Amino acid sequence: MTEEGRSGGDLGELGMVSRHAPSVQQLESFLALAEELHFGRAAARLFLTQPALSRQLQALEERLDVLLVQRSRRHVEITAAGEALLPKARAVVEAMAGLCRAAGAHARQVDGRLVIGSIGAEAAMPYTRAILDELHTRHPRLRTSVRGLDLATHFDALVRGEVDVMFLRPPVPAGIETLLLASEPRVACLPADDPLAGRDEVRLAELAGRTVVDIPPPCPRVWWRFWAADPRPDGSVVRYGPMVPDMEALLLAVSRGEAMAFLPAAARHFFPRPGVGYVAVPDLPPGTAALAWAGRNRALPTIVAIRQAAAAVLRHAPAAR
Repeated sequence: MTEEGRSGGDLGELGMVSRHAPSVQQLESFLALAEELHFGRAAARLFLTQPALSRQLQALEERLDVLLVQRSRRHVEITAAGEALLPKARAVVEAMAGLCRAAGAHARQVDGRLVIGSIGAEAAMPYTRAILDELHTRHPRLRTSVRGLDLATHFDALVRGEVDVMFLRPPVPAGIETLLLASEPRVACLPADDPLAGRDEVRLAELAGRTVVDIPPPCPRVWWRFWAADPRPDGSVVRYGPMVPDMEALLLAVSRGEAMAFLPAAARHFFPRPGVGYVAVPDLPPGTAALAWAGRNRALPTIVAIRQAAAAVLRHAPAAR
């Protein structure tokens, strides 16, 4: 017989089998009865009436052309044939459940593209890498790109839809939602020749009177006032100096002695620069890191996907909070 003939025969045989094959529901009824050995309990477990369970079992026996259960008014017994077929029935039910799980997982995968914004060193932080790894594992067909944004316009990029989500440092203005990822101390970023730059730590009051770099519009003032520690607890006025749109301009202004800044402690590692020193400020409230998105877009499939990936990472590493 040719290869084509054998293939056609195989398909024909498969078609005959499928027409006479029992349903998964019938097999589940048989398995439940084999475990309970009681029609009432098995029916309740399957949320069926006893007559409905009996009809399922009878249809299964007719399709298989074999007696599976011996019934009496008080006793249920699985026949020898039924015992022999139990492993096969269980394997079919488990295989079908696995097929449904795999199909569901495939259906839940997200297609499309997600543009991710990042400020400072957020793209290199461990939580960012873990979230993107988790996202790609869950949704391998989702294409992602990461775009570095400057300090002055990063919120504007999110509001205008230039990026879909962003790894940033709160606080955030109205209309933006966040998932907090981590918390860390803030440090003073000082000119290297500042008398305080050589110390291990300083108090916030000791920095009173020092000029702080400013951020130009459209950056929300609520954000920069937090990062400038304005207002100060002692009521002293913060004096703002040169406006800097991005991190490199900020570090240059500090190195030239024009002003100082407060940054996340991670800046020590990610932004070492000649002429710049970092000093701990223990009485300065810590800063947080977050994943952010525009509130109006929270239900978009791609944004739901990265929010869920971030939540999964946080469940496995709660200490990051």
